[in-house]
Amino acid sequence: MRHRLPELGSLLAVAVLLSVLPFTLSDYNISLVAQVGIFFVAVLGLNILTGYTGQISIGHGAFMAIGGYTTAVMSRDHDTNLVVTMLMAFAICFVVGLLVGLPALRLSGVYLALATFALAVSVPQLPLKWSKFLGGSGGVQSHRTVTHLWLYGAAWIASAILFALAWLILRGRIGRAFRAARDSEIAAVASGIELPIYKTLAFGISAAYAGVAGALFVMGTNGFAQPSEFGVFLSLQLLVGAAVAGLGSLWGILAGAAFVGLLPTVSGSVPVIGSAHGRNVVFGAAVILVMLLLPEGFAGLLTRLRRLARA
Repeated sequence: MRHRLPELGSLLAVAVLLSVLPFTLSDYNISLVAQVGIFFVAVLGLNILTGYTGQISIGHGAFMAIGGYTTAVMSRDHDTNLVVTMLMAFAICFVVGLLVGLPALRLSGVYLALATFALAVSVPQLPLKWSKFLGGSGGVQSHRTVTHLWLYGAAWIASAILFALAWLILRGRIGRAFRAARDSEIAAVASGIELPIYKTLAFGISAAYAGVAGALFVMGTNGFAQPSEFGVFLSLQLLVGAAVAGLGSLWGILAGAAFVGLLPTVSGSVPVIGSAHGRNVVFGAAVILVMLLLPEGFAGLLTRLRRLARA
């Protein structure tokens, strides 16, 4: 238990900081930190899939779209409570993730990445196909809107609950099966692990987390769900966030979420030639720099610091 004290202390410090921040920040900055909380949920889910089972996904923006449209449609058509829509997004995306995970069992590596990339491209086009129900390119407007402070609380409470759930899952039998599948599928099968069950389950859990993030994402855009908000770039942002956090570890998720949640806004204020595309240039350069300096992500840096402290 003693070796867990630094980790528990860090969690407590972060919890206290997040509890105090809303009383010290402007309304705009509260919305930015809430955005970090939204990305925290999405990156956490992707890390369960890619970091712990080794299944590469470039399509998690699609699951966020499903969760976001669930919230917008249920609020518009049935005036459903927003917290209830988050639970519905979790359940629906869990089922969709399982369905996607089944054919994904036959794929691995770059082929799985391309398949999930196709998912990221195709799902945002569905509202254009069923425009009568999903609003087409004009999107869907929820009947309920929230304040930045409400969104902040919802995002970080959801982050805390889902982080605790992920920690419980990953430290138990399921987590050991996930890591065994990632490290060596042959050894995992020889140990009696049913790979199809656990790899599909990882897809379901990861998609459910993305669904909750998508629901919160739509709340953060004044209850407005639009196809352009869930493009391929969003899926790439989540993958970058997982890489910056450090694959296969929960302790760098906050850094990865802050990186993808805040950098686009911060980079927009950097004076560069060609201001229309300058934000993307700065963002790309920052990604390259971080990957060069921290090839194992922020979690790898924490591991090295712990080793130095013990030495």
